[in-house]
Amino acid sequence: MGKWTLDDIPWGEFDRSKLDPGILNLVKAASLVERNGGDYTTYLCSVFHDDPEFQAAARLWGEEEIQHGEALARWAALADPSFDFQRCFQRFAEKIQLPLTAAISVRVSRAGELVARCIVETGTSSYYTALAEASEEPVLQAICRRIAADEFRHYKLFYTHLNRYVATEGLGTWGRIRVALKRLQESEDDELAFAYHTANLGEVPYERRAASRAYAKRAYALYRPHHVERGIGMVLKAVGLVANGRLGRLVSGLAWRFMRHRARQLATV
Repeated sequence: MGKWTLDDIPWGEFDRSKLDPGILNLVKAASLVERNGGDYTTYLCSVFHDDPEFQAAARLWGEEEIQHGEALARWAALADPSFDFQRCFQRFAEKIQLPLTAAISVRVSRAGELVARCIVETGTSSYYTALAEASEEPVLQAICRRIAADEFRHYKLFYTHLNRYVATEGLGTWGRIRVALKRLQESEDDELAFAYHTANLGEVPYERRAASRAYAKRAYALYRPHHVERGIGMVLKAVGLVANGRLGRLVSGLAWRFMRHRARQLATV
């Protein structure tokens, strides 16, 4: 799927009868996170301050992330006219702040930063694929399919630059695995939890644990084995391991069992 704009979305096909309240809540939260791509672009360009090739790619990536947020926000407003995206985003951006002028990556090395970006793009590509397949609303399906394709392309972009920096910085497989595990652990940090809270529970005092559970309860339920298998393959490739074969099957199976267990656990909360 090639480059697209908001005008390519079939807004006229919106079908209110096929809305799912739980999915709507997830989309509201996702619109805030995606729209924050501008700050991530600034951060990446600061870390890669002497790499104009990567900076150009990062700026294009950021523009596409912002468009993702705008598309999701527009759909959410169709589904729930009371959703005040601008107000929610302002609150979100005030709390979730990045080190915009950082000269060194929070992952210590540039290769580590690119591993982390690959992990994020793996997660978002899988997530929007799962969201598109779980939703019955045709406009949301169209948006999520486009976003999922973009995120997969973004993964390949960061992976290409990762190979450049691994060659010069020498970040080995174990170092890449440590970065990947740390970034996976951060999936339950303040960003997603506060996005969900701000978009859906804004007048209630923020409690990270409660908001994280509310988000995860709905998000984990979206996934199916093929989403996990594909995502694990992308993660293994990013850390320098063979994605196909016995290792991939083993890790995918373990990851799927964990997600099923977590989904059942959250369903009782």
